[in-house]
Amino acid sequence: MTETTPAPDAHDHRRQVLYWRLLARLFDPEERASLEAASLAVVEDIGLPAALLDPQVSIDSIVQRHPDLAAELDGLMTPDGADPQHDTADSDDRTGRQGHTADGDSPGRPDPHDPTTDADPRDRAAEVRRAALVSKVLLNVFATGSGAVSAGQLARWQSDAGWLERALGCAPGDLRGGRTSAPGGVAPTGTGLGGATPDLSRLIPQIGPELGALEADLVKRMRLREVLADPQLAARLTPSMSLIEQLLRDKNNLSGVALANAKALIRRFVDEVAQVLRTQVEKTSVGAIDRSVPPKRVFRNLDLDRTIWKNLTNYSPEEERLYVDRLYYRHTARKTTPQRLIVVVDQSGSMVDSMVNCTILASIFAGLPRVDVHLIAYDTQALDLTPWVHDPFETLLRTNLGGGTDGTVAMALAQPKIAEPRNTVVVWISDFYEWQSQPLFDSMAALHRSGTRFIPVGSVTSSGRGSVNPWFRERFKDLGTPVLSGHIRKLVHELKTFLAS
Repeated sequence: MTETTPAPDAHDHRRQVLYWRLLARLFDPEERASLEAASLAVVEDIGLPAALLDPQVSIDSIVQRHPDLAAELDGLMTPDGADPQHDTADSDDRTGRQGHTADGDSPGRPDPHDPTTDADPRDRAAEVRRAALVSKVLLNVFATGSGAVSAGQLARWQSDAGWLERALGCAPGDLRGGRTSAPGGVAPTGTGLGGATPDLSRLIPQIGPELGALEADLVKRMRLREVLADPQLAARLTPSMSLIEQLLRDKNNLSGVALANAKALIRRFVDEVAQVLRTQVEKTSVGAIDRSVPPKRVFRNLDLDRTIWKNLTNYSPEEERLYVDRLYYRHTARKTTPQRLIVVVDQSGSMVDSMVNCTILASIFAGLPRVDVHLIAYDTQALDLTPWVHDPFETLLRTNLGGGTDGTVAMALAQPKIAEPRNTVVVWISDFYEWQSQPLFDSMAALHRSGTRFIPVGSVTSSGRGSVNPWFRERFKDLGTPVLSGHIRKLVHELKTFLAS
């Protein structure tokens, strides 16, 4: 189909039609018919597939039939369509979306509502195309309908949510409390919905929990036990935090094939998260250099730079040779006093993300050569999970999510484990909505005064969302141990700092 070149104002009207259709799909079914017809005409005229307007068609299906659209969807909703996952050269190739000039300069996106703007018709046409793609991504993710959800529908939604995350410049799974942060630490900073592109650095943390809530709702609407009982349906499930939460809550009601499939899904999720966390932890120092131990005089320890520097006085200009009368070696011996890490996790219903993440994190630190890790989970009763700390899968299967919260029972288990306070760190993960607030805080303050490194943590989720009892938050701040809350990377950094000291 030959694409026509309408007047500049027509581009604005076309873009408005597509966004009005988006709103009507979400809020006003009475206007759908006319807007659907108008949108179909626009989409066909600009050379996009009509399936783009069908909410039942997944983005994967469209990209499979039209592979060139994948590059357009990546970074679609970042400023000027720039995708932080791609380098500048790749971005410059997509001039239709970014509006770059031929010499490589970026004139910026013109304001479509400014009548004085002398915009290039190609830029205005690119905005129409952009509107059609953005509408597809948003509708597939946010228009989840109602009623029962099949395993296939959940898998399709998870895939479409991944495309939304890619459009925002993140890796699939980032915003739903998944596996990683934005590639290269680049925070998406624009929506790309036309006109001005606001900073997304504050909006992204809000989008993540909402996506997680949508996914959790879809999981709840599934007949999960029936799906797990069918190996073919269970194989279509993609592990996620929402799904793992439901499996952990319902594991005591499963048996046979359903239980085996549930365990397989939990194992897959644990392995995926562990792979990411292990990458963040792997550079942890295994101890400070012990300079009281002479270095081994072997070639691999030779400090070549220092040897050359110390022997420069022996250089012979006539012979152009450096005579070495002493070799210098690096100290490689490290202090091997084991550090004791005690992780106490609230396993009440509001702390599922933290329970899963910290169980996996504890197992990774337990694998380090000089770290003695202990793990305690509690609600109104405490459970010492240390014997299984090396296997987060087995640890999670022994947890019982839900119930009230009484941290004093966990403290009773933790205190006897502190043999050398100055060589011990206690990480306490909870929202601190406690039954016995004052007695628990008094014992925590006593740990801090004894020299134990006490780290209260309000949330250890991948999305960084969580609430903390204000009463505890203020008292921890006065104590000099402010509550650590946010992304799990913060806790990893704190623990690495302690172990390297």
